[in-house]
Amino acid sequence: MKIDVTSEKIKEVLTRGVEKIYPDFKMLEKRMISGEKMRLYCGYDPSAPTLHLGHLITLKKLAQFQELGHEVIMLIGDFTGMIGDPTERLTVRRKLTRREVISNSKSYKKLASKILKFTGKNPARILYNSQWLDNLIFLKLIDLASNFTVQQIVVRDMFQKRIKKKRPIYLHEFLYPLAQAYDGLAMDVDLEIGGKDQTFNMLCGRDLMKALRKKEKFVLATKLLVDPTGKKMGKTEGKMISLDENPIEIYGKIMSWPDSLILPGLELLTNLPLKKVKEISKKIRGRKLNPADAKAQLAREIVVICHNKRAVQVAEREFNRVFKKKKLPSKILEIKLKEKKLNILGLLTKTKLARSRSAAKRLILQKGVKIDNAVEKDWRKVIKVKKGMIVQVGKRKFVRLI
Repeated sequence: MKIDVTSEKIKEVLTRGVEKIYPDFKMLEKRMISGEKMRLYCGYDPSAPTLHLGHLITLKKLAQFQELGHEVIMLIGDFTGMIGDPTERLTVRRKLTRREVISNSKSYKKLASKILKFTGKNPARILYNSQWLDNLIFLKLIDLASNFTVQQIVVRDMFQKRIKKKRPIYLHEFLYPLAQAYDGLAMDVDLEIGGKDQTFNMLCGRDLMKALRKKEKFVLATKLLVDPTGKKMGKTEGKMISLDENPIEIYGKIMSWPDSLILPGLELLTNLPLKKVKEISKKIRGRKLNPADAKAQLAREIVVICHNKRAVQVAEREFNRVFKKKKLPSKILEIKLKEKKLNILGLLTKTKLARSRSAAKRLILQKGVKIDNAVEKDWRKVIKVKKGMIVQVGKRKFVRLI
């Protein structure tokens, strides 16, 4: 496949949703304009059994390079996933087994195929980093480690925070950036893509490539989708929307987002032209477009990517039914309980509307629990279980007792 060197397309690839490029924009732009085919990748550690909207950002960036004709690799970190990336973590991650990471990654190709092309001309490839990291002997590891200093690693903000709080930093966490750095070396890539929170790890890979291959490895750090407090909307923060989630849930969750996420969401997660995104921004600022309508457009675009246009119609109809017309969902999960009486905390945990009794108590104190449309305020209350009783948590979770 011939490399597309159209300057407008290259500029969009290198600016849309991009936080920073290393060593700089001009060098990478020049390389792309030259028409030389590049090999690039983004790594995905299978620490959860699904991909989410945070992953959509980098998948879309990979897809943009694929459309220009470059060689794209989706790397599954079945080795690094067992270590656990310490980035932005104040406590050590639980180490996963090989069986767990392989199980978690089973759906990744299918989900990524919503964005990347794995067949046809210039198909994307999937590789697993256990292919080279499993066979890395200790002598080689020591040799690789000699390219980095302890000061280089320990200066990271999350490690500094742990030191101040007198929390442990484990040696395997120190080795994680080295393992990720070796990925790029093993695949001999020209470019690595990742969220801006991965910049340190990606730059370690750049340093290693320079030291051992005398070659420039470009790094493209994408913007992150963050909430108003600056926290990432990902699995670590418990705010993820899975790419395989029910379209009704996807639509409803996006409609619950704060307005501050509308424009970043349109830029990072959709296929809308940037010109259109800027028009929407201008209309919102000029009060010519209701933010709720813009958010609905964002929700529609994402549901189309994750599912299809028909799913959008179903999701929008259901959202209007529940949130605008204040009716019950057309489909409600039914759960059978043996007990005739239950403390309300037990009711919420048994129906899986709350993860724990303490979580259930918080929901009640926040007035987020309804039984047969009546707000429950007493977490000590004993509930008489009745057939057909509707238990609701928040705006989207419903259960019917049978």
